[in-house]
Amino acid sequence: MLEKMKDEVELISRHLEVARAVADHQPIGIMKLSELLREPSHRIRYSLHVLEQLGYIRASPEGAVATARAVELFAHLNEDLDELIRLIGLMKREE
Repeated sequence: MLEKMKDEVELISRHLEVARAVADHQPIGIMKLSELLREPSHRIRYSLHVLEQLGYIRASPEGAVATARAVELFAHLNEDLDELIRLIGLMKREE
């Protein structure tokens, strides 16, 4: 059960890394992102697809660009992650 959760967290981490790179280097294409993040292009393509479906990026003729929704995500990311960490911490058994 926890292995599945770990896999999901790793995937979300990659999506966030791609979203950050798009926001920092927009507009940017798949190959440039692949070089920048040192990830295979098929992984970058998948992350871009997911991010576009969720409304965090959009495609343009020059490459991917971040949307206002991505700006909002990053504005509250640390607080949202802190809340997740708190919830996970509550799962630990005190000995």
